[in-house]
Parts: sequence; structure tokens; C-alpha cells
Amino acid sequence: MRFYVRKRHSTPAVIIVALIDVLIVLVIFLLVTTTFKQQSALRLQLPASAQAKKMGANENRTVVVSVNAKGMYFMDDLPVTSEQMQMKLKMAALQNPNVVVAINADTGAPWGKIVQVRDAAGAAKIKTLVAYTKEKQKP
Repeated sequence: MRFYVRKRHSTPAVIIVALIDVLIVLVIFLLVTTTFKQQSALRLQLPASAQAKKMGANENRTVVVSVNAKGMYFMDDLPVTSEQMQMKLKMAALQNPNVVVAINADTGAPWGKIVQVRDAAGAAKIKTLVAYTKEKQKP
């Protein structure tokens, strides 16, 4: 009688190094293809304009001053007083003489508050002011 000796089959091994390589490629792919959109925490209803440009069309450093409907000032999404705004604008002008001040004002913002932003920029010797608007809707 002849007995067959069964050969022991080794259990399949998972090669972890190859899986890690694939995982790293997937992470790099997701990082490269993900678009990062900077959104403000401050909700404003911007006025419409036929001459509206896309945000980020300026090469110089931009300091954004926002004015909400209640007339409060915001810089970097933090509330500031008129004096703090003037100090920050002066510091920005000292660091970069070509700094641009962007006024991001709600349609219901008091006009006097917007003029105060313009005056503070003038006192800081900032020459370029822009106003953020949204594109006018086509009929």
C-alpha cells in the first residue's frame, strides 16, 4: 500500500510594503487633486457690479477689511475697532509699500464706515484700494 505524503501548503503572505506604496500614491493623488477654497466665516451680501473681477487677480499683498450690515469692522475674520484697523493698516504699509486694501462691505453697510476705511488707508499712505463685488446676474 502506498501512502501519499501530503505536501504542506504555506499560507499566502500579504506583502505589506507593496500595500504601503499603493496607499502613499493614493494619498499623494488626493492631495494634488483636492482644491482648497478659502471661505470667509463672515457672511456678507456683496453688491453686484458689471465690472467685477475674480478674486486673487492682484499680485500685490492684499489686506481685506470687511464691513458688515451693522457697521462693524473685520480683519482676518476677527472684529476690530477703528483704531485697531488703522494700526494694522499702518503696519501693513510699513512692511510692504505696495500693499492693496480690499474693502469687503455688505450692501447694507453704512456708507460712513466705508469712508472711514478709505480714510484709514489714506492715513497709512496706501495708494491702492479695491472693493469686492459679485458679478451682476445676466437676465
